Amino acid sequence: MSKFDVSVIGELNLDLIMSGLPPELTLEREHLGTGLSITLGSSTAIFAHNLSSVGNKVGFSSSIGSDPLGEICLKRLGESGVDLSRVRRMAGKTTGLTIILPHGKQRYILTYPGTMFEMCGKDLDLDYIFNAKHLHVASYFLQQGLQASLPDVFRKAKAAGLSTSLDTNDDPEDRWSSGVHDLLKYVDVLLPNEREACKLAQVDDAERAADILSQKVAVVVIKRGSQGALARVSKDKFVAPSFNVQAIDHVGAGDSFDAGFLHEFVRGKVIEDCLKFGNVLGALSVTRPGGTEAFRDAEYRDSFLRAHGGVSDEQDVARTKK
Repeated sequence: MSKFDVSVIGELNLDLIMSGLPPELTLEREHLGTGLSITLGSSTAIFAHNLSSVGNKVGFSSSIGSDPLGEICLKRLGESGVDLSRVRRMAGKTTGLTIILPHGKQRYILTYPGTMFEMCGKDLDLDYIFNAKHLHVASYFLQQGLQASLPDVFRKAKAAGLSTSLDTNDDPEDRWSSGVHDLLKYVDVLLPNEREACKLAQVDDAERAADILSQKVAVVVIKRGSQGALARVSKDKFVAPSFNVQAIDHVGAGDSFDAGFLHEFVRGKVIEDCLKFGNVLGALSVTRPGGTEAFRDAEYRDSFLRAHGGVSDEQDVARTKK
């Protein structure tokens, strides 16, 4: 029996979200916002938090600095039930921070990496990581210290019987280096959005990107926002529509989709069920500011899941026992 349903490797930081800014920002001018939210950030931590919130046992390998921001991150992530015993505190280092400035339906994203760049292969406890059914990594391009080690970690994970998944997220340098393609050899599920899929495949069309990437990865899932999601499994194509909800904030929607998809995937569900629950959790995420706030309110979360056919009695029991 594995200790965890999913083992997660990645970054841990807070998001500072300032809303209500003017349409244009001008240098040397003081601009006022009308809203401020400080919440758990980072794709990896949002994914882990929300996956744990819907009844999964999640192990988390990451790093923080020796500062108050890191302690806030730990407290917030720990509330969801994620195991934090392998989060390393790096003395004298600073925890990363992301500042998000919503701008209409888009947003500016500014990240100070901090310890995201510091963690490397020697910091990983492979026995801990492999004591799971599945291994997930997100924000590949922010894991600069880990990138060289990840192909070997994924290869060993598969040899140990784990399935694997990757959400690359964006490349801040927009280089999309060849190293990520070395990792794809050992990835079972790839979870990019449309732009990321096109960048990885070096094409301008998401459908064409799915064709190309499905030749490298067994299951390719492309997140398309309001257009839902598409998946390719070999030559088979699957499409799932999004849910019509009042969107408050899109931060963390893709990470929440990943959590929903993999929640079903590790249970051996068919791709259609995986896509549906991914869309359910993505929709839940956008109804509250920040990537985890809709999941922290257990009564609201479970009510939303029941209303959208996204919860079973078995899942209710799992959450109750946590």
